[in-house]
Amino acid sequence: MKIGDIVKSLREKIGKEVKNKLEEFEKNKNLNKEKKFIELCFCILVANSSMEKTFKIWKETRDDFLRLSKEELAKRLKELGYRFYNKRAEYIIEARKKIDLLEEILKMNDEFEIRNELVKNFKGIGWKEASHFLRNLGYKNFAIIDRHVLKVLKQFRIIERIPKSLSKKVYLDIENKLRSVAKALKMNLAELDFYLFYISSGKIPIK
Repeated sequence: MKIGDIVKSLREKIGKEVKNKLEEFEKNKNLNKEKKFIELCFCILVANSSMEKTFKIWKETRDDFLRLSKEELAKRLKELGYRFYNKRAEYIIEARKKIDLLEEILKMNDEFEIRNELVKNFKGIGWKEASHFLRNLGYKNFAIIDRHVLKVLKQFRIIERIPKSLSKKVYLDIENKLRSVAKALKMNLAELDFYLFYISSGKIPIK
């Protein structure tokens, strides 16, 4: 069975839930700059971590990202069972100093330039994390190329092998392949990403 056929069948099964989730993210474009920063913190935390566990920790610490010191935040994350508590606390505190810059970047007209600037200016934000953040703010032209998506792409021979690391070139090359799949299915990358995640995990991503 081809990936397009599977996605089409899933569209009938979970299409309404996917649409609702995308509409929920669309509303995040109207968040104030502090709340957008908190959304960025989730994407910093979730890298190389379980989405469900990270989401639970993130919900517990939302306001802490705005007020705690680096040491206090690291301690809080450690208490909640988060694995990379020191390094990610450092990234979050550094990002907090740039909340106004984050807002300026998000006002740019070119969404691809927005992503470039996020990667360039925020530690802990690579191509996957920047794409995740923008998807969660309602942008629809980016793919979150995580282990779930890579596994599916290899399974359906869209890529030959799962890369050991995702440099800018590798990430964008894979994203362009996904863009072609999305175009053939007459959907955007954000929507396709949900279905690929579901094929791998049996779940719709919660964040």
